[in-house]
Amino acid sequence: ALGLLLGKLLRSGREVSTLVSSGTAICGGSAIGAVGASIGASASSMAVATAAIFILNAVGLWTLPPIAHALHLTETQFGTWAGVALHDIASVNGAAKTYGTVALDTANVVKMIRVIWIFPIALVAGRLVRGEGSKGKSSPFPWFILFFVAASALRTFIPALKQWESDVKLLSGVGFQIALFLIGAGLSRSAIRAVGWRALVQATVLWIAVASASLGVILWM
Repeated sequence: ALGLLLGKLLRSGREVSTLVSSGTAICGGSAIGAVGASIGASASSMAVATAAIFILNAVGLWTLPPIAHALHLTETQFGTWAGVALHDIASVNGAAKTYGTVALDTANVVKMIRVIWIFPIALVAGRLVRGEGSKGKSSPFPWFILFFVAASALRTFIPALKQWESDVKLLSGVGFQIALFLIGAGLSRSAIRAVGWRALVQATVLWIAVASASLGVILWM
C-alpha cells in the first residue's frame, strides 16, 4: 500500500510502481519477474525496477551486519531481520553468513516464507493492474510457486535427493542469471531518464520503511 502511494506521489508509473512495491515486499528480482509477467509489464519497466532493487540489495549486504553488531542482535534476531529487510536470496545469504550459522538458517527460512507470497500477489496484480489492451486475456498463472512447494516437499520427505542439491543449485543460479541478463537487455536510456530516479527513490523509501519497522518489531519482541 505504501509503495503504490509513493508511486502516485513520485509519478513513477503504474507498472514500475507495482513492480518496485512487489520486489520490496517479497523477494526482489523473482517477484518482479513473476508480477511483471502477470501484469504484462514492458521489458524496460521490469529492468528499471530490477536495477533499483538490486542496488539496494548491495547496500543492505554491507550495512545491515555492522548495524546488527552495534545493536548486539542475536543470531536469530539478525537472521530474521536479514530475511525480511533484504530482498534477494543471494544478499540474504551473504549478510547472514557473516553473522553465523544460526543466523544463516533463520534468514533462509524467513526468506523462503516471503517467497511464497509471490503466489497471491501475482494473481491479484494480474487481475487488477493489467492494462486495457489485456482485456479478455487471462493473466499467467504463477506455476513455478507450485513447483517450488512440490520441490520443498520432495526434499523434505525424500532425503536421498540431497545428492542432487549442488547440481540443482548450479542450474537454478545459471537460469536466474540468464533471466536477469534478458531483463537488463530491455533497459533503455529513455526509460532510465523517464522513471529511473523515481523508481530508485520509491525503492529506497520502501526499503528503509521495511528495514526500520522490522528491526523495531524484532527489538520489541
